[in-house]
Amino acid sequence: MQIRIGKVEKRIHEGLDSKKALLFMVIDPVDYAEPDLAVKTAIGAAEGGADIVLIGGSIGAQGELLDYVTKTIKEKVEVPVVLFPGNVATLTRYADAVYFMSLLNARNPYWITQAQMLSAPLISKFGIEPMPVGYIVVSPGGTVGWVGDVNLVPREKPEIAASLAMAGEYLGNRFIITDVGSNPQLQGQSAVPSEIIAMVKKSIHVPYIVAGGIRDEKTIRTVIKSGADIVQIGTAIEKSNDAYSQARFFSDIIKDEAKKKK
Repeated sequence: MQIRIGKVEKRIHEGLDSKKALLFMVIDPVDYAEPDLAVKTAIGAAEGGADIVLIGGSIGAQGELLDYVTKTIKEKVEVPVVLFPGNVATLTRYADAVYFMSLLNARNPYWITQAQMLSAPLISKFGIEPMPVGYIVVSPGGTVGWVGDVNLVPREKPEIAASLAMAGEYLGNRFIITDVGSNPQLQGQSAVPSEIIAMVKKSIHVPYIVAGGIRDEKTIRTVIKSGADIVQIGTAIEKSNDAYSQARFFSDIIKDEAKKKK
């Protein structure tokens, strides 16, 4: 029996084959003063070079707000619109796909398998594509670390992150993501350490996404050089006054580093 791989996942693999590195942009509707500002930012990000627009957040991205923002974005962009769920309520029929995430270093089994069990029938009913993602949170963890009751990976312990990533792949996840949570600079710690990225990359055979604390050229270049296949950015695009220019800037940096991979 063959594993069913959907259109969005195929597109990601094709993008990695041709470009060698991709840019995902996260839109959390709750962080915008008006829903239409979230939509405008997503459109700018997509037109500026984002390969995927992700929608979601740890708290509050659900219901009518999520439906409206997702539906409107999907009507106006050509790239896939994928949900980045904070819980079972962060689902809408208007998305193309969803990160079907298991929080691999959660203390509470709810975040490892139970939330997934509760959401699976709804995902099937909506007909959106599930993308199996093993999610690993590195210190400081931010909101997701608190909400997800996470046993945070210490920044100086890359072997723990690598072991979690391998376990995630062996359990069937077809993507691995490491994240430090939102606004890690406020806690004096930036993106996932390069040592963790390098060791995780060497340990797995599935696309590797790195998120959290990625806001400038130096960090993006370091993340790609260390081994990330996909750079996932949220706060930097939210805080930008010109989403298109910001996304274009990030996209050009990723393309430049990807050429070295080729």
